[in-house]
Amino acid sequence: MTAVRQDAWSAEDDLILAEITLRHIREGSTQLAAFEEVGEKIGRTSAACGFRWNSCVRKSYEDAIGIAKGQRQKRSYLKKQPVNRGAQVAGLILGDIDEEYGRSEGLNESTLSIDAVIRFLRQWKGTFQEAGRQLKMLERDLREKEDELTELRAENERLSKEVNLAQSDYRVVNDDYKALIQIMDRARRLAFLNEEEEEMKTRFKMDANGNLERIE
Repeated sequence: MTAVRQDAWSAEDDLILAEITLRHIREGSTQLAAFEEVGEKIGRTSAACGFRWNSCVRKSYEDAIGIAKGQRQKRSYLKKQPVNRGAQVAGLILGDIDEEYGRSEGLNESTLSIDAVIRFLRQWKGTFQEAGRQLKMLERDLREKEDELTELRAENERLSKEVNLAQSDYRVVNDDYKALIQIMDRARRLAFLNEEEEEMKTRFKMDANGNLERIE
């Protein structure tokens, strides 16, 4: 049976590390702040959390990291916008589309505005659909991890009960064994003393004249 290190990372620790780090990325915070929060939650140093993220956990969440960064950019952009966001966003979109499509395709202003906006929105629709698919996949993976974690907890509880029962049985058997050894040792000493007493006893018998004589 392979020994498990006391400081080994569990699946639950990795999941907590991923969730908190992705949230900090999404909210525009730093990974260092995320590692400090994770460390406080699971009782590890921020350096250990950072090493675990970069060496092991990060590669399993590349798609989620990309989505979180996209959400951070949108959040940052919207925060910078004044109250009349709709018109300005539309203007920026049209300006970008004109720069990208108008010159290469020779479209006039009215045609550019309609076609380019439609094309732009289709692209964004595809992007959001892909993000939605990725999110569903992540949610499915998360549910599978949670189910696996529940099974592992149940298995751990069962094994803990078996270990406790085995330890209890061992203590009972060990106590009985010690008691048996003590009884056998006492009996051996008593038998040895009885033999010595028998050897030391002097035996006599009555002769024909009524006198006692010693028997060798």
